[in-house]
This record gives sequence, structure tokens and C-alpha cells, in this order.
Amino acid sequence: MTALPRLPDIESGPLSDRQRAVFDRIRSGPRGEVVGPLRVWLHSPDLADLAQALGQYARYDSSLPTRLSELAILVTARIWSSGFEWAHHAPIAEAAGLAPAAVAAIGRAEVPALGDPRDAAVFAFAVELQRDRAVSDTTFATALDTLGTHGIVDLLGVCGYYGLISMTINAARVPDGDGPRLPVVSMPPERYFAQHVAPGRFPD
Repeated sequence: MTALPRLPDIESGPLSDRQRAVFDRIRSGPRGEVVGPLRVWLHSPDLADLAQALGQYARYDSSLPTRLSELAILVTARIWSSGFEWAHHAPIAEAAGLAPAAVAAIGRAEVPALGDPRDAAVFAFAVELQRDRAVSDTTFATALDTLGTHGIVDLLGVCGYYGLISMTINAARVPDGDGPRLPVVSMPPERYFAQHVAPGRFPD
């Protein structure tokens, strides 16, 4: 994303006591730094505090293995065309065991080759939820069988949190920063991952 950010950086002026407390809480946690959308949220420090806590759970503490949560994050980043999120999480996904070819395919909005049934279940669930705004009965049942009730609710949390992250990035025009660039795809998001068609009908 090349457009200038729409909001001033929080360090362009003095932080309030509440902003400083949240800033320090984020920096002292597992992230170790306050970057990108977290800095945007600090303009509303109470929102920032609650949202970063959800994010810490979604990224570090959920029941999902890191590879699965990062796979869902990459799907979210692609559907929202969130460059900052892609730049930060594509390397994390590969380090967690997601094949570079699969990461590249997701970046092109193509269905990746995923050998692990858990990977395939997470991918199908995340794509349908965010692209189609619903999840088919078959895909839901497969994810439930594969991940269990705890896992599927955590997957919903990951998709929801990183949807909020991506909305913040796109609305505030957070710069991509360093890291891999998300490819430009010349089609509307509803046509992303077109090879994946939700089986059956969505429930009423």
C-alpha cells in the first residue's frame, strides 16, 4: 500500500497515561513491539487494550497449532488485501511449517496443495467464512471433526480478530513495512480461490 497513512502516529505527540499503560503492556508481552494497527488503536486506548488482549490469545495462546492459525491469518490477509498483515505473517507461516508453495498460492488467491487434513479444513473454513460470508454444512462438519469444538471456536476468533486487523490496516492506510509483498490480484474478492467451491447449500 503506497498511500500515506490517514492518522498521525501515536508518537507524534505525548501519550496520555492510559495510552502509555497500554503501550507498555503490549511491548512487554509476547509481541515485544507496538506496530501497525496496534498503533492506530492506541488513539482509542480502551479499545486497544481489549483488542490486543484478544489478539494475544488468537496469535499465541489459542488451541490451534501455529501453522493452522497462521494459515487462517494468510487467508484473511489475502481476502482483505492487507499488505501489512501479509508482510508480517507470511514468513511466520513458513517458519511454522506451511510450505512456501502453499503460501505463494494463497498470495495469488489460488487454492494451495495442502496434504494435512487439518490444513485443508482450516483453509476451506476460512475461505468460505470470509469470501462467502457463510460456511457450508459439509465444511463446518469437517472442521468440527478435525479440530473439535474448542478448535473451531478458536478458528472463528482468529478469523474475526484478523478481519478487524485488516479493516484497521485498510481504513487507516497502514504502510506494509518490511517483508514479502502481497501480490496484486486483478479480480474481486468474491472470486478469490475460485477452485474451492463450497459443497452443498448453505443452511438457511
